[in-house]
Amino acid sequence: MQNMRVNGDRLWDSLMEMAKIGATEKGGNCRLALTDLDKEGRDLFVNWCKEAGCTIKVDQMGNIFARRPGKDDRLPPVMTGSHLDTQPTGGKFDGVYGVLAGLEVIRTLNDFNIETDAPIEASVWTNEEGSRFAPAMVSSGVFAGVFDLEYGHSRADLDGKTMGEELERIGYKGSEPVGGRKIRAFFEAHIEQGPILEAEEKTIGVVTGAQGQRWFEVTMTGAESHAGTTPMNRRKDALLGASKVVTAVNDIAMKYAPNAVTTVGLMQVSPNSRNTIPGEVFFAVDLRNPEDEALSAMAAELKEVCEKVCAEDGLELDLKEIWYSPPIAFDADCVKAVRGGAESENFAHRDIISGAGHDACYISRVAPTGMIFVPCEDGISHNEVENATPEDLAAGCNVLLQAMVARATL
Repeated sequence: MQNMRVNGDRLWDSLMEMAKIGATEKGGNCRLALTDLDKEGRDLFVNWCKEAGCTIKVDQMGNIFARRPGKDDRLPPVMTGSHLDTQPTGGKFDGVYGVLAGLEVIRTLNDFNIETDAPIEASVWTNEEGSRFAPAMVSSGVFAGVFDLEYGHSRADLDGKTMGEELERIGYKGSEPVGGRKIRAFFEAHIEQGPILEAEEKTIGVVTGAQGQRWFEVTMTGAESHAGTTPMNRRKDALLGASKVVTAVNDIAMKYAPNAVTTVGLMQVSPNSRNTIPGEVFFAVDLRNPEDEALSAMAAELKEVCEKVCAEDGLELDLKEIWYSPPIAFDADCVKAVRGGAESENFAHRDIISGAGHDACYISRVAPTGMIFVPCEDGISHNEVENATPEDLAAGCNVLLQAMVARATL
């Protein structure tokens, strides 16, 4: 183990080859879940895994599991993985790094003819981003028993296409049951998606847990009317009301600083005409906090402000909480394995809480779980300019290798 290292050049080349699928003009990726481009990326991953000697299984939510056998293949596997789907203007590393780091671990074990006691698996989780089908992390959620299979298959995009239909269309509606499998340990390698590691000149983030999230969908309904003939005091402007809520959402984050973050990142205005007063506005609200009590208080304040604005402006309100993910504390032994891997490689590291949701958060409900972060340039992610260095990516993969082999050894 002291001499075993991943091939950083091979990892980088694989990342760049995958990045060609759905490449954007600014250097990023648009590979939305269950599109033809997603199928192309999945097919490439599956082919690479088969070339590395893995067997492939696909479950009914399209989750992919590439298995390298162990000395005792009856043992639960040590698993790693992430996702291949991206944001509409996403980067080359979010998610895909964790998938291909898992493949690189398998390739490295092959290079050094290492036979682990327990099997090793690399996984791809369907629709982690939630940018096409809400909520995020649907398929790992079904795997963990948070959602049932019917719920997962029924999630629809803005055009009404469901996940079940699209899985069938691209040929990734597998036959394997979703979940119910024993996992010895699960690790996810990921870019940090924040500025802390880079600012502190740390190579590895030892992720101890993740903050909680609550997602809401809000519809505010007023009355469409002529922009030129309707006096200001007789209007029921849904967009004006929504704008007041957006400002209040920002104020909620500031009230619960420094750990709280809030975002309104999706809005649809109807009828969306320049000379018609907006009669209906639909928007999404994302609330996050590492403390569950504070997160609940933030949600209560959102409900209060929405009701207050609608009462004052004569609007109708439809407020739904569509997703709740509580704060997560990762398994102590898995965290220890990640920290030990960083120390054995002499990488500068620090403990860190994930500000983003990841498939590992749901998998932690059914298996011992840990995460590894590496820096990304300026902390930027969900953006076409998202960037990470080959050296940092290789470092994170080496820590992943060390942690997985440690947990796969009896």
